[in-house]
Amino acid sequence: MRRAVSCWLTVLVAVSVGAGCRPSESKEGASAQKSEQTRAAPAVTEKQEIKLGQVMPYSGPAAAYGTIGRLESAYFAMLNRKGGVNGRKINLISLDDSYSPPKAVEQVRKLVEQDKVLAIFNPVGTPSNTAIRKYLNDKQVPQLFVSTGASKWDDPKNYPWTIGFNPSYRLEGRTYAEHILKTHPKGKVAVLYQSDDFGKDLLAGLKDGFGDKAASMIVAEATYEVTDPTIDSQIVTLKGSKADVVVLITTPKFGAQAVRKTQDLGWKATRYIANVSASVGAVLVPAGLEKAKGLITVEYVKDPTDPRWADDPAMKEWRAFMKSEYPSGDTRDGINAFAYVVAQTLEHVLTQCGDDLSAKNLMKQAASLKDFAPPMLLPGVKMNTSDTDFATFDRLELARFDGQTWAQIEGESASR
Repeated sequence: MRRAVSCWLTVLVAVSVGAGCRPSESKEGASAQKSEQTRAAPAVTEKQEIKLGQVMPYSGPAAAYGTIGRLESAYFAMLNRKGGVNGRKINLISLDDSYSPPKAVEQVRKLVEQDKVLAIFNPVGTPSNTAIRKYLNDKQVPQLFVSTGASKWDDPKNYPWTIGFNPSYRLEGRTYAEHILKTHPKGKVAVLYQSDDFGKDLLAGLKDGFGDKAASMIVAEATYEVTDPTIDSQIVTLKGSKADVVVLITTPKFGAQAVRKTQDLGWKATRYIANVSASVGAVLVPAGLEKAKGLITVEYVKDPTDPRWADDPAMKEWRAFMKSEYPSGDTRDGINAFAYVVAQTLEHVLTQCGDDLSAKNLMKQAASLKDFAPPMLLPGVKMNTSDTDFATFDRLELARFDGQTWAQIEGESASR
């Protein structure tokens, strides 16, 4: 007979919300190894709780993503009050890594070796996740639903304990390229991108989409570091290329700056912005809604500002959740809709685990999603994974910002 058990939801605030991780991954492509270092994570604690760890940028240049951890913590607290999952409550220890790979490494090591978590859930950022991947695979600790779309997370052969969540950045880049070829076949394209795997991966998808036209169409590229105070000089340089299309591959802080600066300079280019910087509340409001008018991005989650979903049952449920469980959260911030979907996906996977809460079964269930579609996903968008394919999504839709909300560009979508 299953015994009801208690558990706590923990959000440590590193001086406000804390976080942890471990060693920097120096070599990519190395197979995960079993060794005397390997630690079999406890299926459940002595309290019969499901203990999970998380690293999240509650501070630093990507602090806008901190709302992901806060919402997920609120969701699991709600779930726990209702009895948890299969009679077990979820204890999420969410720590601040400041979007810093060394700090992520330090924090994850603590979570694994001291807190003895079953898995690291939904850690944010390509650099931080790259730094912790080999360590977690060597330890056979699930790196579950990584919050980045880098193509490297779809590598079950070499990294069987790491599975991504976001749609592939390469698919996103190809989607923009296809639309540019259709609407600006002779266009001159300028690209601003973050100088890390996130930026390089999406740029690679853009070039793949352009094919043999990439060299002639992309007339200027500029990069920035996450430690840079602004990207104003890069935008000025790119405008000098006389490009009539600009692709902004940015995280929220720099996305807001880029949207504002392109308009302040009077640059009349058609602007595309990465989905991770498409939040109305976190990016476009700070940039200035009027200055964001005309932006194009991709979507796969229902946008809270889109009037199409005003009477949608799933949106009403999400708004009710925000009001009762996370009242400090911004209901204009699409990142909060995203985090809600991730939390529901974990709930589904844990439910599928039944009484076998081992790390091995957790990964098996995460890699066995079949047409799973949380209600906050766009119609027709589904999640599918297998033991040979860890890419969760395979479809994106294009949307344009009208000055107040994102509106779908009818008939425009792309699949991998």
